[in-house]
Amino acid sequence: MSSTRFLAADELAASDKWFVIDATNQVLGRVATKAATILVGKHTPQYAPFLISGDHVIIINAGKIKLTGQKLDKKVYRWHTLYPGGLKEVSARKLFDNKPEKIIREAILGMLPKNKLRKRLVKRLKVYLADQHPHTAQQPEALKL
Repeated sequence: MSSTRFLAADELAASDKWFVIDATNQVLGRVATKAATILVGKHTPQYAPFLISGDHVIIINAGKIKLTGQKLDKKVYRWHTLYPGGLKEVSARKLFDNKPEKIIREAILGMLPKNKLRKRLVKRLKVYLADQHPHTAQQPEALKL
């Protein structure tokens, strides 16, 4: 019986790619699932759940993303400050007006595995409001949804 060979971390890092997703008129969930799949590495044949086998993702035009239905009015983002009575909440419309890149980041963060790799996977995600990004030297590939 042959054993499964996993690539070493430096071999995986050498094969890293960069992808650009244009969020203009795209639905938030569709963009988030595609980005999360690429970050985790499930699109590659060398995927392993305990390794960072994914690629880097750049999302541009974050301010032009769409939320379907009544999510802008009814969806609420909550967090706790760890102080007594410190439950804070903000509506999706208010967050979208102030920080639309945070809505995309939170959606993708919720789709990543809840383990020690999560923090390192999020560092591979770059979200920008405009259609320009400073990662042209990495020669990112445009990704169609």
